[in-house]
Amino acid sequence: MSEQHHSNPQLEAPWDEAAAGTGPDRPRQALLEVRAEVAKAVVGQDATVTGMLIALLANGHVLLEGVPGVAKTLLVRSLSAALSLQTKRIQFTADLMPGDVTGSLVYDTHTAEFTFREGPVFTNILLADEINRTPPKTQASLLEAMEERQVSADGVSRKLPDPFIVAATQNPIEYEGTYPLPEAQLDRFLLKLTMPLPERDAEIEIIRRHSLGFNPRDLAAAGVRPAASAADLAAARAEVAAVAISPEVLGYIVDVIRATRSAPSFQLGVSPRGATALLNTAKAWAWLTGRSFVTPDDVKALALPTLRHRVGLRPEAQMDGVQVDDVLLSILATVPVPR
Repeated sequence: MSEQHHSNPQLEAPWDEAAAGTGPDRPRQALLEVRAEVAKAVVGQDATVTGMLIALLANGHVLLEGVPGVAKTLLVRSLSAALSLQTKRIQFTADLMPGDVTGSLVYDTHTAEFTFREGPVFTNILLADEINRTPPKTQASLLEAMEERQVSADGVSRKLPDPFIVAATQNPIEYEGTYPLPEAQLDRFLLKLTMPLPERDAEIEIIRRHSLGFNPRDLAAAGVRPAASAADLAAARAEVAAVAISPEVLGYIVDVIRATRSAPSFQLGVSPRGATALLNTAKAWAWLTGRSFVTPDDVKALALPTLRHRVGLRPEAQMDGVQVDDVLLSILATVPVPR
């Protein structure tokens, strides 16, 4: 049975009005422009675009889930173009080998030595398409890259570019020929974002653009232009790191996390890594909305995408049709909110 996830209406709310009142601020203004550029190619996925920006600000990876045809790949490519970042795509298949991802040692006949040939993981945004279609051994080849931002081969560690994030996609309805991601790898994704089918008006706009000749493989013709740079992103990250959070809100985050460990429907609760992730995403969201401090509402806004892939339902809860997001919403409704 496929999981049902709620969308994130909190992240769909416009945050440019709030940010506009903060005076000259190049990093935030640049990211506002990035969102506008992505919208030239991707329609009706504002919350997902915002989630991707939060992941970049918090230096974390993203798992994108949605049925085929909702522009998962197009969104990542458009975001890379608008941020002037390099992106590479790997189509994960059953015969993909670890070296196809990270790179491998290749014998050079001219020098009679082995040299390292970099794999596609050496990029800024790695699009791992249908990551659950490759065996666990190949999935595991990304663990070091995702956690340490480096690749080790023949006893030598090679640093990956900065920024570096993995944007992995998976389809929720196709289980034939898939390998579930292990908990250790799921926990390394900062966010799990769901891409819903578009509303009627958005779908009409998608079709209208195609009727006028829109080509998803030609972003330049669609008008997508670079609006920010790696330097803008680095400056934004520094400002996000300076966002303040009170002891009361820190305690609220911990109380929410601990409540997942005692929820009757969960056999696996959220680890301390998940608590840190929720802290970082809440700080990024607070900064995007033009504030220098985190509120409990920021924590609530990011709780579902940050935590939904870090918990596991008990078999009996699955049999009863219990959904992860509903349990998390129940926890948010019962944990006392600090004033």
